[in-house]
Amino acid sequence: MAPVQPVADLYADHHHWLHVWLRKKLGCSEHAADLAHDTFLRLIDRDEPVELREPRAFLTTIAKGLVANHFRRQKIERAWLDALSSQPIPLSPSPEERALIVEALLRIDTLLDGLPPRVRSAFLLSQLEGLTYAEIAERQGVSVSMVKKYMLQAVTHCMQIELP
Repeated sequence: MAPVQPVADLYADHHHWLHVWLRKKLGCSEHAADLAHDTFLRLIDRDEPVELREPRAFLTTIAKGLVANHFRRQKIERAWLDALSSQPIPLSPSPEERALIVEALLRIDTLLDGLPPRVRSAFLLSQLEGLTYAEIAERQGVSVSMVKKYMLQAVTHCMQIELP
């Protein structure tokens, strides 16, 4: 069994290495610094101490998840900003409103994560594009009853997820 190493010691021993590793992945020192700190925050937030045989491998696993979330957030934010750029200037939200909207979009994305692609697509076509079940069925090449099943699955899934 590996000894339990205090987070402060892990930070002192591995923070610089992790920051360099993240900087290579992200191409940005500032984002790398944020995610390196977030990695150690994940350790601090744990209920129980972690026994580590390979601390760098463990830190890398946590950091990879944070990098994936970072890129997902950037993708959603870019899509929102692209949609926003087509709006007239007076309707453009403030930076604070933009941040709130991006957070809401991330929560929606989290809700829909894990749904099969056709279910997710049917739900989005219904909710965002306002298509009828018949139109969705035609677009997806399935029956209307299948679209109803997809919608029930999507709504049930969303109701079961607890958001952070």
